[in-house]
Amino acid sequence: MMAQTSSNLYERSLKLAEAGQHQEALNCMREHLRTRPDDAQALNDAGAILHCLGRSRDAISYLTKARVLRPDSAEIVWNLVETYLGDGRPSEAASLLDDMERMDTLNVDILNRTAAALLDQNRKGQAIDVLLRSQRMWSEQQVIAPMLEVIRGKRPKVALFRSGRGEDGTLAEAWASVEQRFQTEFCEARTLDEAAPVLQWCDIAWFDGGGEIVAEASRTARNGKTIVSLRRSDVRDDWAREVRWENVDILMQLGSAAVEDVLLEHVPDIRNRTRLVVIPHGINLGRYAFQQRARGKHLACMGCLSLETNPAFLLQCMQKLHYLDHEYKLSVAGPFESPALERYVRHMVQTLGLTGAVSFTPFPGDLNVWLADKHFIVSAGMGEGQVEALLAGMARGLKPIVHNFPSAETLLPRECLFNISEQFCEQVISQEYDSTKYRRFVEQRYPMAEPLKQVNSILAQLETEIDLRQLCENSRGPAAVFSAPPAPGHERHTPADFVNVR
Repeated sequence: MMAQTSSNLYERSLKLAEAGQHQEALNCMREHLRTRPDDAQALNDAGAILHCLGRSRDAISYLTKARVLRPDSAEIVWNLVETYLGDGRPSEAASLLDDMERMDTLNVDILNRTAAALLDQNRKGQAIDVLLRSQRMWSEQQVIAPMLEVIRGKRPKVALFRSGRGEDGTLAEAWASVEQRFQTEFCEARTLDEAAPVLQWCDIAWFDGGGEIVAEASRTARNGKTIVSLRRSDVRDDWAREVRWENVDILMQLGSAAVEDVLLEHVPDIRNRTRLVVIPHGINLGRYAFQQRARGKHLACMGCLSLETNPAFLLQCMQKLHYLDHEYKLSVAGPFESPALERYVRHMVQTLGLTGAVSFTPFPGDLNVWLADKHFIVSAGMGEGQVEALLAGMARGLKPIVHNFPSAETLLPRECLFNISEQFCEQVISQEYDSTKYRRFVEQRYPMAEPLKQVNSILAQLETEIDLRQLCENSRGPAAVFSAPPAPGHERHTPADFVNVR
């Protein structure tokens, strides 16, 4: 009898809501919930009714309980997003956009209204992220591109100082993301005098790779913020001792905390002089098409050939492998660090009888094509300088064979590591070969979203520390753009739609 009464109360509540009698509907729904407190659908409907009454804060309490009980309910997530927007909490609404996309309920109307609400609260970074998402969803929105340009114009100017753009990798992906969100300038200056005009222009100066230019810049008075990003291989010579690290706002360690371990040898008090942040490796899997392949006899090595990448040891390993089976071949892609090293390495190839087994080529424009006929991605390096190249090969389905450098086991599968050339040969000749496993490792451990999120978070933090008075004039103005009609099939929903969403 009690169950029947509760059911009657629930049905009566829905009818009252449909008739616009929301307070009476809420009373009935609450009576129903007294006996059925874990009824996720009733909690959702109670939240929708409360929102229609203009009591969004109370509605959120009911909807969050409903979501705990039914986390995969598209209806509950939809209602929660609408209620967050109604309560002036667009950041919480934005946090649910991934769930909406996964549930196939995300549309440009929701995105644009969320972006407008974020702009009203001067949350420019989040607003740009949402607008970029809206643009990807419906690229024909002509208002989005100029809107993005207006917001970028109100954000700090960011300059990246680096000697050459280099190969694709985490930094290249991060910088592409920054270019979408800020006013930017790329500067290849090697001296502070060459960099001076750009340094004067920017609000955030980002120096990648270290060197004397960082030491000189840290001793130059300026009002902006400074970022330095380093890999383990960048910490050499004495330049790090000359840097006034207290004038560096953020030190990014690219790849792992191994940068700090080496830097402490040069600057023992580095932790007290600046803020250190680890930016993990990441791979944009969209760049590398997975290719299921059987084991074969073609090895690949990618990256600049330097003393740190240890090409001499790799050739010794290859000599033993070639002795066991002359059909194995090694293709090396990348420049030599110096003419002297190139002469030595090519001499070793001849001396070890590997002329027909080892070849060298410049770094390829299209890695997918170059790696198509390869089966192993190898490295004999002393550090993690080739990790991103290894991950790219694994993403394509190649088996990794890696010399056991310091911290290697924290970055790569333990079973792919070798210490001596005999172990190198054993791993190559082994019948164990699983392309899907290598790709999955990269997918799970190195999603590009993580380093991008951290870099954007660092820039957003610095943005809040910069005087934005002049940059933020008329910051509310752009929100008017969203008065344009929504795209076909993405019409705006009214509060009455809440209860009826099923």
